[in-house]
Amino acid sequence: MELRTDRLTLKKLDRRDAEVLYAYRSREEVRKFQSFHPRSLQHVEEFFKDLAEVPDVEDTWFQLGIHLKEEKKLIGDLRLHFLPDGCQVEIGYTLDPCYQKKGYAAEAMHEILKYLFEKLQKHRVTASVDPLNENSVRLLERLGFRREAYFIKGLFYEGAWVDDVIYAMLREEWVERIHENDTTMP
Repeated sequence: MELRTDRLTLKKLDRRDAEVLYAYRSREEVRKFQSFHPRSLQHVEEFFKDLAEVPDVEDTWFQLGIHLKEEKKLIGDLRLHFLPDGCQVEIGYTLDPCYQKKGYAAEAMHEILKYLFEKLQKHRVTASVDPLNENSVRLLERLGFRREAYFIKGLFYEGAWVDDVIYAMLREEWVERIHENDTTMP
């Protein structure tokens, strides 16, 4: 699987990307909002063992690298959890802070949503986000996700109870949004 946008290539995360993944995933400004923050390169290697080799396998996680197309440089990743019902996907995303606020996350998310809703015909895509991660919340809302739940201290993370917000989008909402706002999407 490989997807392309004007500036990006989204493809299966490769073990050769381990050092770059470790470098940005272990940064404090990334760690505070991510459930996977590697402690070492060995930890990254273990992470790769749990990933599916192909997308759209029920009850698996599939990881895509977000690469700058021209430079062929890894700048982030997208995590897809194909739920056991075969109709829904939970999505997560991480971008190296050096490449944030340049529209790359929106561009990657738009392309993966297009893939999930149009090619795979998924019914629903969800995202779990820390409400303190304002950039991520704004991105989801800009893309047309709807806030479905706000769990107060509903997630035990790093030794403390934290809030968790669930955002979702249905395929029909995606289709409607594309038809209404074709020129405004990233």
